[in-house]
Amino acid sequence: MRNIWLDGIMGVVVGDALGVPVEFSYREDLAANPVTDMRGYGTYGLPKGTWSDDSSMTLATLDSLRFGYKPDDMMVKFAKWLKDGEYTPYGKVFDVGTTCKNAINSYLLYLDITRCGRHGEDDNGNGSLMRIMPMCLYVYEKQKQEGITDDEAIRLIHEVSALTHGHIRSKIACGLYFFMTRSILEEEGTLIQRMQHGLTKGFCYYEQSLEAEEELKQYKRIKDLEELKRIPEDAIISSGYVVASLEAALWCLTRTSSYAEATLMAVNLGRDTDTIAAIAGGLAGLYYGYEGIPEEWLEVIARREWVEGMC
Repeated sequence: MRNIWLDGIMGVVVGDALGVPVEFSYREDLAANPVTDMRGYGTYGLPKGTWSDDSSMTLATLDSLRFGYKPDDMMVKFAKWLKDGEYTPYGKVFDVGTTCKNAINSYLLYLDITRCGRHGEDDNGNGSLMRIMPMCLYVYEKQKQEGITDDEAIRLIHEVSALTHGHIRSKIACGLYFFMTRSILEEEGTLIQRMQHGLTKGFCYYEQSLEAEEELKQYKRIKDLEELKRIPEDAIISSGYVVASLEAALWCLTRTSSYAEATLMAVNLGRDTDTIAAIAGGLAGLYYGYEGIPEEWLEVIARREWVEGMC
């Protein structure tokens, strides 16, 4: 029987690890020396298979959800990661986004999940999108098993985003990712067809809200994936801005036909290589399956047995 948690979570972790050694690299440099396999060292001087904060926060979220949905517990686990090195490959944090760090420190100060997330225009990095896969799978199963509505599903997705990233723009990114996750798991057809179905549902959902409708315009380039696919590479921005990151990840997924191709393309865009590959890798993992991830990449993943055990 298929394990969607293994598919999605390992899709995130492997994509993240693939991008870690070349994070912040320029696209031009990667064009001259492209990533074609799992590498080691590079940006952080760490062995191949090392994953970063993207996976650490994803795994902290997963660990929390194993005992039911408790957002306070998620923040406690995020704090254990940041302060104590839990959920890391080697017991030490080597990469952390500013918004996530500020939110966790705020939680430790006030112990109040309603005060920890950042809500400003400049707080729209990809730090909640990169860790949302476990929540997407949790909510998907809640809908299948308990019949919760889309309103309740998106409320939960938004709440988890807002633990660190509370601006509506970041919440929408996570919501659209959920709609695509569900469609990949439920619909028939190619990956691009399934993602398009999810995006269409997601855009229709958010267009019902006046606040979200205006913000939704930020995502206009991903509304039609066939049009996104035709955008030239030099018009794709592989930065840590949440809109750009989601665009870049989906652009890679529309132009490739395997897990390896999608994540390698994401990494070779440069700049925020680990996160864009993690975002793309999660959806690719769900579509191509765990068995679609190269075994030689899985073999070197740090703490592989522990990660897969939680899945």
